[in-house]
Amino acid sequence: MNEKVILLVEDNPDDEELTLMALRANKILNEVVVAHDGVEALDYLFGAGKWAGRDLTQPPQVILLDLKLPKLSGLEVLQRLRADPRTALMPVVVLTSSSEEEDVLASYRFGANSYVRKPVEFHHFMEAVRQLGLYWLLLNEAPPKH
Repeated sequence: MNEKVILLVEDNPDDEELTLMALRANKILNEVVVAHDGVEALDYLFGAGKWAGRDLTQPPQVILLDLKLPKLSGLEVLQRLRADPRTALMPVVVLTSSSEEEDVLASYRFGANSYVRKPVEFHHFMEAVRQLGLYWLLLNEAPPKH
């Protein structure tokens, strides 16, 4: 059985390290691929750029997507994912520090499966990541691969 990959799209090195630390601390040992901007995320998902030749039959189990990204915003990434039949059904959790109502609305309008605000306090962040892992990696039934 193939390991379930998590795609973390995060440009802030501190938030990246916190997320990886929280995943490990919560015994979520899945491979985590990190994309540092929107273009790199799309390259991974569509097998382009440095990811050319990647086995596209193994999509990530879940995408943790920040909104405020360089090159291409998280909302633009989300729109492109939903517009392509190969990625239209991939589970996407917006994981962001934004508390702006418009970001929440736009995320859902463009097809996010969930919107999670990054808690400021570390122990709250750890618990949020634990619950994300339990739900998206163990409980959620992903759409069948075609």
